[in-house]
Amino acid sequence: MITTIITFIIVFGILVIVHEFGHFYFAKRSGILVREFSVGMGPKLFNHRANGTTYTIRLLPLGGYVRMAGSEEDEGDELKPGTPVSLYVGKSGKVERINASKKSTLFNGIPLEVSATDLEEALWIEGFENGNEDELKRYNVDHDATIIESDGTEVQIAPKDVQFQSATLGHRLMTNFAGPMNNFILAIIVFTMFSFALGGVPSNGNQVKVNDATPIARDAGIKSGDKIVAVNGKSTKTWSKLAAEIQKQGGKKTDLTISRDGKRQAIQLTPKKETESGNTVGVIGITRYMKTDIGSILISGFTQTWSMAVALFGALWNMVSGHFSLNDLGGPVAIFATTSQATQGGLSGVLYFLAFLSLNLGIVNLLPIPALDGGKILLNFIEGIRRKPLSQNVETAITLVGVAFLLLLMVLVTWNDIERYFIK
Repeated sequence: MITTIITFIIVFGILVIVHEFGHFYFAKRSGILVREFSVGMGPKLFNHRANGTTYTIRLLPLGGYVRMAGSEEDEGDELKPGTPVSLYVGKSGKVERINASKKSTLFNGIPLEVSATDLEEALWIEGFENGNEDELKRYNVDHDATIIESDGTEVQIAPKDVQFQSATLGHRLMTNFAGPMNNFILAIIVFTMFSFALGGVPSNGNQVKVNDATPIARDAGIKSGDKIVAVNGKSTKTWSKLAAEIQKQGGKKTDLTISRDGKRQAIQLTPKKETESGNTVGVIGITRYMKTDIGSILISGFTQTWSMAVALFGALWNMVSGHFSLNDLGGPVAIFATTSQATQGGLSGVLYFLAFLSLNLGIVNLLPIPALDGGKILLNFIEGIRRKPLSQNVETAITLVGVAFLLLLMVLVTWNDIERYFIK
């Protein structure tokens, strides 16, 4: 259990950091202020500020976010009239820090009861100093000033010129796409590492390796590197087709067509009967042929990612074409349960699991659902076609509908996962 928990946290952490770093990097390159980069959700455990961004680690290792100025995720504390704060005024005479938290104090801070603020355009804050309601004071605020929010997190204020919507359409589109893009890159890299861990790349074709533990194929004259091109006259160009045909022949005499060095020959044998998952299958003692050359291993990251992506898109199509079931989906509970199985496969099992999840995360995030990256990209395309963005009210309404849908789906999927894995 401890190994599973640690592996789950590491795998989830890698997925979140890689995904969010894509948004973070391209936002920075686009001149968008990233106010916070968080790993985890919920109460803050640790924070560190550098280059205008506050990096935080939060209690629940179930996600993370990049809080870009002016984006939907940027829901910082609003300094409403009557809010008590303290101000630190720098040598320039402008406010450099605003403390709205009761968890910290500012050295030489000026107590102020806020009456009004403009921290986006004119950059000022005004209110009653030291409880003196007879005199209203206004202070100019530095462009790069920070605000300490109620939970003690210190972030930079968000003037209009560094907000998400101030970036060009192309920059915003790339920033939205960068998260899924990073997941695809991670999948390619990890699938390549998986092949190195295995010592080669399992062939998807009909070339086989002889397994001496069940010597039926070996005794019949089959050698490692041979291709089984037909079973009882049926063509077997892929490993899945070859395995399926042989599994049907348990205890039956079977004719195989073998290709070796470009020459074909016929071999007859009788597969052994074995029971797998309650089913009787035929076994002759062969496994997938392993390509061990460095070129095949290096390119395997791309080929395995492509093959897995095609399979995932096929599964999505089946879901939307009328075969939807909650069992087709899995949330954090399902991932945790599957992590236990992955750890039993050692390093190679965990690597394959990580690559699979990363590709899943990238594809799912590109679905055109409001609140997901794909929904934001769709809005970017609509803006490009209309040559103007949707109104803020319309965009907010669309996003809220998407969030509500995702929250409902998350609750249903989580409960279904609990029933599947923990309630017998």
